[in-house]
Amino acid sequence: MTSASIFADGFKTTPWWWEWAPPTAEGAVPVPKETEVAIIGSGYGGLSCALELARSGVQAHVFEADAVFGTGASTRNGGGVSPGTNLGKGRAGYGKSTLEARLGPEHAKAMLAEAAESFGHLEELIRRENIDCHYWPTGRFVGAAVPRHYDRLAKSVGKLQSGTNAGVSMLPRERQHEQIKSDRFHGGMLVERSGRLHPALLHKGIRDAARRAGATMSVNAKVTAVERQGAGFIVRTAAGDVRAKEVVATTNGYTGPELGWFRRRLVPVRSYIIATEELSEDQVRALIPNGRTIADTKRVLSYFGQSQDRRRILYGGRASFAGDTPENTARILHGMMTEVFPELGSARITHGWTGYVAFTFDALPHFGQHDGIHYAMGCNGSGVVTMTWLGTQLGRKIARTQNRPSAFDGVAFPTRPFYTGNPWFLPIVGEWYRFRDRLDRWLA
Repeated sequence: MTSASIFADGFKTTPWWWEWAPPTAEGAVPVPKETEVAIIGSGYGGLSCALELARSGVQAHVFEADAVFGTGASTRNGGGVSPGTNLGKGRAGYGKSTLEARLGPEHAKAMLAEAAESFGHLEELIRRENIDCHYWPTGRFVGAAVPRHYDRLAKSVGKLQSGTNAGVSMLPRERQHEQIKSDRFHGGMLVERSGRLHPALLHKGIRDAARRAGATMSVNAKVTAVERQGAGFIVRTAAGDVRAKEVVATTNGYTGPELGWFRRRLVPVRSYIIATEELSEDQVRALIPNGRTIADTKRVLSYFGQSQDRRRILYGGRASFAGDTPENTARILHGMMTEVFPELGSARITHGWTGYVAFTFDALPHFGQHDGIHYAMGCNGSGVVTMTWLGTQLGRKIARTQNRPSAFDGVAFPTRPFYTGNPWFLPIVGEWYRFRDRLDRWLA
């Protein structure tokens, strides 16, 4: 198959999810003159905060910079959800041991337990608000890219299982075809308590729930500055100034210079995803027999799974660190996909898109307050569960309905000297990581 022929007729550079739930301005109202709580950003975090505040009787208004709701990462991700088993992942490995080195044993234990609780919270939110987002508790398989990665994963199983109770176990290479029809991996880790959902329908469901509860929201309302005034704030927006008692920032990978302190602590990284054309259900089921979300252990990772209609493969990864055209990155992802599934060499691509993931310098999500502004940011690729949970925790904290402090609250939010929020170094780091991944395979 030639490079040009991998594209289906009518190839789109927008998320496949938008075919089901396109961005919309439905429910938008004019920017008010004042509100109790001003929420910057209408992703999962901002909407979950607004929902929780409104349910507690607190007036909340959400500011969206774009002309419609639902254009950011909340509707551009891969749809995988998990209970924090990659929390604090660093060079040393996964989970609890890495966290303990940074936070101490008790704090690490509390954070893992809360991460596990956050997954249950998402499931309960979906049930409580009757959100039809095709939630599918499939479990996850993390494939070891090389044999020593299998050993590294195996060492973390006990602590992860005790910390999250997520049904974590190892699957040796001779049995991996039970979960994935590929010889690309060397066994891997199974996480039973995880799943897949339709991210754009989840976003719509939380947005609708927040409005039903009494929250309001505006589009074309980019925040340009936040200024202290007395005991409150003036929030300056493209649609006018707003007085607020409290301000919440949940802009994550889309944080701009108007929130400079936060921007200097976030590294926005593009992630890319493609959707294949419709395949037969038998073929899709054969490739991923139990429908699990799949990820790997490479430094430049990939993640993929079945679509909610069980007729496509959605394949994502870091196709470029410097930014490139959707067509070029789609070609790269198609090549990565066929390394895992050679059977898909002739499968054409209908959609190829990108969105920003917000990474932090300590690989932890952050939640707290700086200079009076509440924030929840830095989900490191686990934003569906994490931002929904932290947004809810912010709402409870502001409404004073928390039954206990969050383990995420107030953890030091690091940056690096001279970093301003422009990740100029990503192409260099990315190519170094690619070289290290190739070296690992050569030495395996």
